[in-house]
Amino acid sequence: MEIKKTNKNGTLNVAISGRVDTTTAPALETELKGSFDGCEALVLDFADVEYISSAGLRVLLSAQKVMGKKGGMKLINVSADIMEIFDVTGFTDILTIV
Repeated sequence: MEIKKTNKNGTLNVAISGRVDTTTAPALETELKGSFDGCEALVLDFADVEYISSAGLRVLLSAQKVMGKKGGMKLINVSADIMEIFDVTGFTDILTIV
């Protein structure tokens, strides 16, 4: 998994590539938690995410809880395969996916 972050005018943009699974989810969680200060909104770019496991879903849920108290969080460029995982798990009702 690779993570690229940019912060522009209080909006943190995080582009993720690869697999978000048990092995890589802790690194994503650490990167996000370390970036919440001074961040008013979070945009996660899933264009290059190949797979997300329950460990990755937990990280997204945790980030959603933090960002829900701020300016919000949204996911962009979600592939059909990843969207299917979100549908099956009910995350489409929890997350803002555009």
